[in-house]
Amino acid sequence: MADRRLQVFHTVARLLSFTKAAETLHMTQPAVTFQVRQLEEYFNTRLFDRTHNRINLTEAGRQVFNYADKIFVLYAEMNNAVREVTGEVSGALVIGASTTIAEYMLPSLLGDFKAKYPDVTVHLKVSNTDGIVHMVENNDIDLGVVEAPVSNKNLVVEVCRSDELVAIVSPQHELAGQEFLQLKSLVEYPFICREEGSGTREVISEHMHVNDVNTAEMNICMELGSPEAIKGAVEAGMGISITSRATISKELQLGTLVALKLDPPLERPFSFVHQKQKFRHRAMDELLEFARQYCKDHLLASEQG
Repeated sequence: MADRRLQVFHTVARLLSFTKAAETLHMTQPAVTFQVRQLEEYFNTRLFDRTHNRINLTEAGRQVFNYADKIFVLYAEMNNAVREVTGEVSGALVIGASTTIAEYMLPSLLGDFKAKYPDVTVHLKVSNTDGIVHMVENNDIDLGVVEAPVSNKNLVVEVCRSDELVAIVSPQHELAGQEFLQLKSLVEYPFICREEGSGTREVISEHMHVNDVNTAEMNICMELGSPEAIKGAVEAGMGISITSRATISKELQLGTLVALKLDPPLERPFSFVHQKQKFRHRAMDELLEFARQYCKDHLLASEQG
């Protein structure tokens, strides 16, 4: 409903890039340029200075950007007010999740949410934790769910639940008969880890640092990009690894992997992360509340089980 030219301009101004704005808006770059040029013709002035492949807002551009911010806040407030009156929960949401969460936590959560709110369309983007935080910062997604601490103080971070990490080995491994694995013992075996930027890898590295284990001494034999790939490599006897207990329930039942509790133990938070927006679409608020309750219910069920 808001002026398309203003939406396009606001995205370009926020990112200071026509290319990034085109990607964010799922438009071609010429289409983005055309919309901005139309707005400049409407105001009869340039809104951007374009020099040496860089763009900056002119004084007029800064004025338009500031007012556009206010317009979009009012628009969201109006939209929410009408939906409160009608009771309608609809629209489209884009969620981003790190790999572990996307594969093992979100499918059932989003399935239950869709059953309750069939008029809400949810799109899911998967990346590692660094990638998800970057998408939230750029407003590419409405909500991120990550598995590592978030350092950006300008974002809202809300812990959903805690997740236990355990060491995993193949049933034939010499450690398979043990219940616990001393953290310092990890350096004695070939280790399979996640890629750089992974929340799991970051949390493990920090845990080792706090407990005086030198990560430089680790024998990292493989770096893999997903829990499934890591489980397959461990099952094949190529090394040991550390992963979320939530990802290995099937393998433990089948007996293809053995889990060892870490000593000292390691837990990490699964967290929601989003922008500090005063007004959000009602569908976003409903999803957040639904997810909070979902995490609370599943945490209670795991404690009782």
